Amino acid sequence: MSTPKNRRRVWVLLGGFCLLTGLVLALCAAFSFRLPELVGRELTGEETAQVVARNSPLTEYVYLSPNATFPRENPIEKITVHHMAGDLSLEELGRSFGEWDRQASSNYAIDSAGRVALYVEEADQAWTSASEENDSRAVTIEVANDQTGGDWHVSDASFEALTALCTDICRRNGIKELRFTGGPEGSLTTHRMLDPDTLCPGPYLQGRMEELAKAVNARLG
Repeated sequence: MSTPKNRRRVWVLLGGFCLLTGLVLALCAAFSFRLPELVGRELTGEETAQVVARNSPLTEYVYLSPNATFPRENPIEKITVHHMAGDLSLEELGRSFGEWDRQASSNYAIDSAGRVALYVEEADQAWTSASEENDSRAVTIEVANDQTGGDWHVSDASFEALTALCTDICRRNGIKELRFTGGPEGSLTTHRMLDPDTLCPGPYLQGRMEELAKAVNARLG
């Protein structure tokens, strides 16, 4: 039987639920308001061209992820290489980075055909390496694997595109030499240096980091 006391309890519970719902919606609205205008949606051709003009001209696909710090707080001094742990398309990775609950992104990615995508502009900090110190100073790049497991091989086209992209990033950001030291103090780093529990970027790419640095430095002249 309903009593005045029980009815009051129901109204209190309903009021509390409505208040909580309102707070959640307000937080979501505040978060969305803080995001840059072009983030988290499909861009027009003109908007894409504007974004590419601010970043690498090698970019062929753009989908800007909300999972980033806008803007980055430190100057770009490093490049950090990751692998996708799979042969994902640029569009698939973009959809994944577009999911807020994943809390992950990268500045760029390269697919197995050597195409380059941009997900977080260089002026902003991607959430890639599980290291705030590294990511605040690094442009991060995910590379697709044309072999799953084993040494996590990447295609020749991907490695060539990685070399070209690293060279372009260095030129535009005043990095005169790409240094691979095997530790986080170098200007070329990998995810594994920052998180000992991960194999990223896989044995194949990890074993070619010195070669990558030399190839980029040769192009920088």
